Amino acid sequence: MLIAIPDLLSREEIQRVRAIIDAAEWVDGNATSGVQSALAKANEQLPEGSDAHARAGAIILDALAASPLFVAAALPLKVFPPLFNRYGKGQTFGTHVDNAIRIRRGSDFRIRSDLSMTVFLEEPDRYDGGELRIEGLFGDQSVKLPAGHAVLYPSSSLHRVEPVTRGRRVASFFWIQSMVRDDGQRRILFDLDRAVQRLAGELGQGDTSVIELTGVYHNLLRTWAEA
Repeated sequence: MLIAIPDLLSREEIQRVRAIIDAAEWVDGNATSGVQSALAKANEQLPEGSDAHARAGAIILDALAASPLFVAAALPLKVFPPLFNRYGKGQTFGTHVDNAIRIRRGSDFRIRSDLSMTVFLEEPDRYDGGELRIEGLFGDQSVKLPAGHAVLYPSSSLHRVEPVTRGRRVASFFWIQSMVRDDGQRRILFDLDRAVQRLAGELGQGDTSVIELTGVYHNLLRTWAEA
């Protein structure tokens, strides 16, 4: 499933992140590429493990922890430390699938990449092109969101970043290992959770149906989760 998460970052958080990363030195984006990605990728990336990478990434991790929509959609077990990239004029990232296992450089931290996430850090009217295109069962979906908004999608999806033709596209990207590996099961849990929350708002948390459906949600999660 593809889920847009509006206003993940506040205006003040966007400014803090941009102040950190804009002042940092950037390197060729293929520093973290797999073999397939290196053939298709042309961009710049903030060096992984740098002070700027750690400080800016911490802001995004705090925002994720405070987002009920992210938690409900991803059911996160592990989150890869957020990375940062930018695309100038003519730069692009061709069609690819993210690596199944991501390992943090210089550590034993590794995750299974169930979900990929992009957090947009530049307003869409400041650059042309640069759309994130994600291929799915119902065709391509084009994503280009306001700064501070994010999109969550299966890492198994074929996806690409269209060439930038004006300005600069700046974003954070990373991967999530979910407690629920199967995308279809995550979709069921997400839909059920949203429905229960709506009912609770209408009927109250003490309503019998709300209590019973909450139990169904947690019993399904207990059945499917790997923790």
